[in-house]
Amino acid sequence: MQLSELKNCYERKKPEIKKRLEDFKKVWERPDEDVFVELCFCLLTPQSKARAANRAIKSLLEKKILFSGNKEHILKELTNAGVRFPENKAKYIVEAKEFFSKNEKIDIKSKLNRGTAYAKREWLVENIKGLGYKEASHFLRNIGLGFELAILDRHIMKNLMKYGIIDEIPECLSKKCYLLFEEKMKKFSKQIDIPLADLDLFFWSEETGEIFK
Repeated sequence: MQLSELKNCYERKKPEIKKRLEDFKKVWERPDEDVFVELCFCLLTPQSKARAANRAIKSLLEKKILFSGNKEHILKELTNAGVRFPENKAKYIVEAKEFFSKNEKIDIKSKLNRGTAYAKREWLVENIKGLGYKEASHFLRNIGLGFELAILDRHIMKNLMKYGIIDEIPECLSKKCYLLFEEKMKKFSKQIDIPLADLDLFFWSEETGEIFK
């Protein structure tokens, strides 16, 4: 796909992309529990399909397990939903719940309500087990606080390589490599005049066939 074709395809999807981004912005206005749900979704996504992660979250909420269940209860739902590495991810959710609990309630917004998106990401990576740069960026984008961050999953990097922005997709992204690729994607975003968050959703939809999250 040439750059002109990329821009034309983006223009066709732009209304739906913009609507999705507006949805993300509204999450931050909702209760702390809703913000925490997005964190849990992002904890489930590494090496798992987004739909499987979403299926697991829906089940946990419907059965009222996410906030009150123990590790074994959560593990069962993750396994049933087809989430990979469910043992570790169930543990991450329980630990995150404990970390953000205050007087038996979830208190997450107060901890994120300071600093730049980059500072928030660093804090999340340092404090929340199971969150790397991709997952922390994904979470912040999904709650409307990280539109300037790149979410470098395999779908996005495949497109970065396709357009010659990067030379190869590495097996593992170190912090240095992640930040370098992020900067390259930001420059490409400016070059083609498509905002970074829009470009991420566009690339993701080109690979998966849908604009999801």
